[in-house]
Amino acid sequence: MHCTLRSTILFLIVMGISVSLQAHVVNRNKYDAKVLWKDISPYFTPPPQYRGKLGNYRSPLKFYDGKTVRTPEQWKERREEIYDRWMGMMGKWPPLMKNQELKIISTKKRQGFTQYEVSFDWLPNQKTTGYLLVPPGKGKKPAVIVVFYTPETAIKSHDKKHRNFAYQLAERGFVTLSLGTTATTKAGTYSLYYPDRAHSTIQPISVLACAAANAWYALAKNPHVDPSRIGIMGFSYGGKWAMFASSLFQKFACAVWVDPGLVFSDSHPPLINYWEPWYLGYYPPPWHDTWRDKGMVPGARGLYPKLIRGGYDLQEIEALMAPRPFLVSGGLADGPNRWTVLNNIIAVDSLLGYSDRVALTGRPTHTPTIESNQVIHRFFEYFLMCKGTLQSKTQ
Repeated sequence: MHCTLRSTILFLIVMGISVSLQAHVVNRNKYDAKVLWKDISPYFTPPPQYRGKLGNYRSPLKFYDGKTVRTPEQWKERREEIYDRWMGMMGKWPPLMKNQELKIISTKKRQGFTQYEVSFDWLPNQKTTGYLLVPPGKGKKPAVIVVFYTPETAIKSHDKKHRNFAYQLAERGFVTLSLGTTATTKAGTYSLYYPDRAHSTIQPISVLACAAANAWYALAKNPHVDPSRIGIMGFSYGGKWAMFASSLFQKFACAVWVDPGLVFSDSHPPLINYWEPWYLGYYPPPWHDTWRDKGMVPGARGLYPKLIRGGYDLQEIEALMAPRPFLVSGGLADGPNRWTVLNNIIAVDSLLGYSDRVALTGRPTHTPTIESNQVIHRFFEYFLMCKGTLQSKTQ
């Protein structure tokens, strides 16, 4: 009996040491590029049934006059053509606000990091507040801007819906800036408008992107942040926001778009709803009570129906990311069939001499899961924590 007890105790001690050593090894290799790449590399390869399939999307590698892009130099011209065409249709941004810093409103010590409530101007004459989470340690760190309806969602210590991305990343050593459109969300108008809702000269999804670009400049001046390693991410509404921001503003080093809706579609309302007046369907007053006609797509107004008639889709916006890496954390809105649109961006990367810059994960729900978030963490750890991974052309 005593022998059995001693054996049991010895077994538990040995197991405890083993678990401890295993944890140490995992921690030691946490930011080892080879270990991280092994974890995430499967998500950069389409399943066999989608490899090479480009769908019915207009190729980003063809100029609007039909000429084919054949060299990296020609891609620069084509990229400028896409950018100018879309900015012309959506509305030109006001000058970006490059010389401001995050102003600290309050400070709070939390387990594992310091939380600052901060403010800055994210549009001319439009101020916002958010939360800056800073892990301990000296030196400049990689950072991620997290966008959603309210900034409080992403900084919760516990979230059953797994949307507390800023908190999770701060625990892993990233500086994070959580932002949201609290006032317009409460008002039911959701987005940002410039110069105001009644007279906006820019489609709201592009105004959100402009605000994120201004947030980049404010965050880049923070002494804890390495400006060359700032990413952006968001979920659903925030996924659309992050997608347009990272595509239209080249200083974001990489991005994660969580089930944003990669293409125009009316098959998944309200998940893919770019026709809404707070995305690409803005129109000035007089407004209806619900700010749109009943029937969603049939009642769409503003730029959205013009884009559909003109044969435009979001592969052109997404191609502006090339060759910067991005991950689509897909769910109900963006399933495996979205590889057909992503293959068009992979083709651009390939022309530029890059591989393994576009990834897609899948899950059966729109809401993130623990597993899908783990891939997000590993993606940012690989591309922002590990030196050289952003610059390397091949893995």
